[in-house]
Amino acid sequence: MARGLFVRKAEKSQKLADLFQEEKLEGDEPESKNTPLALRMRPRTLEEVAGQGHLLGEGKLFKRTILAERITSLIFYGPPGSGKTSLAQIISRMTQSRFVPLNAVTSNVSEIREVIAQSVRLLKSQNKRTILFIDEIHRFNKAQQDVLLPDVEKGNPILIGATAHNPSFALTGPLLSRSLIFELRPLEEEDLLTLMQRALVDKERGFGELNLKATEKALKHFARSASGDARRALNALEVAVLTTLPDETGVIHIDEKAAEESCQRKIVYYDRDEDYHYDTASAFIKSMRGSDPDAAIYWLAKMLYAGEDPRFVARRIVILASEDIGNADPQALILASAGLQAIEFVGMPEARIILAQLVTYMALAPKSNAGYVALNEASSDVQKDATQEVPNHLRDKSYRGAERMGHGAGYKYAHNFEGHYVEQDYMAKKKTYYRPGLLGHERQLAERLEELRRSSPKPRK
Repeated sequence: MARGLFVRKAEKSQKLADLFQEEKLEGDEPESKNTPLALRMRPRTLEEVAGQGHLLGEGKLFKRTILAERITSLIFYGPPGSGKTSLAQIISRMTQSRFVPLNAVTSNVSEIREVIAQSVRLLKSQNKRTILFIDEIHRFNKAQQDVLLPDVEKGNPILIGATAHNPSFALTGPLLSRSLIFELRPLEEEDLLTLMQRALVDKERGFGELNLKATEKALKHFARSASGDARRALNALEVAVLTTLPDETGVIHIDEKAAEESCQRKIVYYDRDEDYHYDTASAFIKSMRGSDPDAAIYWLAKMLYAGEDPRFVARRIVILASEDIGNADPQALILASAGLQAIEFVGMPEARIILAQLVTYMALAPKSNAGYVALNEASSDVQKDATQEVPNHLRDKSYRGAERMGHGAGYKYAHNFEGHYVEQDYMAKKKTYYRPGLLGHERQLAERLEELRRSSPKPRK
């Protein structure tokens, strides 16, 4: 039994040693055609990285740090397929460091200690640093994270952790304080299209040697179905290419039907900046305005299925809560604003649940556009009529010389009167703009307004 334990330890040490002996990183030389397209097309340089302009743009901290080779421990936080592993490999190439990948699900403390020990020996013998890449680092418990601290603080190995979970909650304070945290964002549709078009023409790693034609609509369907995940987009494209037979002329056609079958997802015609987008959004808003929760939920479902940004939907709801509900239900705007914040915090797919709550509430809330109408009427008067001057008794008198010009003279302080109200002229040419309706809370406002107009306020004793 002791001999078996010794053999297993020896095998594990050899496995780790092999990692350090391997000169080439994944993607440094042509991959086998059996390797998934997403792996073959991984970017090798910063210039090949799609998206993440907030990190890789000129003058950004992340790019400056890499180019200056002043790498400290990094935590990449972002959704699957956003490029966390690829960036770690690119950093390793640019800094000419050894790249040792581990997965937090399968690794243990002894393996971590062995990697650290080998990285120390490598630095002493060859003056070569090691990048320890730990995928799903949030799965490490406190003890495993603590093992990393002393050597991470010394800078060898350089830790690069990847996680889809918020590191502020998933990682310990000491490890966070020793690391720079960079959030990667889901790739935009344009970024995914760029990656797929690159794969179609790349003769070394992609499908450039094939007689292949893909329609723009098919590629857009792959991009939308991927929800910002480069791996999903490229995998779907690969399935379509490998399972579509060429026509009689030898051309492989990737059309909308092939895209739909490869994604196992129905195509919903919905463009981001043309008629389908605006027509659907219009139907969605009008259904809520018209107090039809069923129709509003249907249009919501269509937009989300087609890949609409949930933040776009939430912003439309916030606008509707003020424009079409207003003071009939003041809670609507509060709820809509809270929902927008919650969606930013939670993200998809759970954000769709929050949106469903908002939509049904807004659809059934009492409606009033009195505030919106009042603003439009007042704006029209401002533009067309002579601009009214501020009456003297309402002008600011806080600065020196204001009283000498009569500013503030005759102003009645409302709190000095019963009901905290006093009738006086607040504009030179009086006109009614706000006409509250009789639904929901606005009925109370209408009654309050009528009461004020009938009252004869007296000074408070």
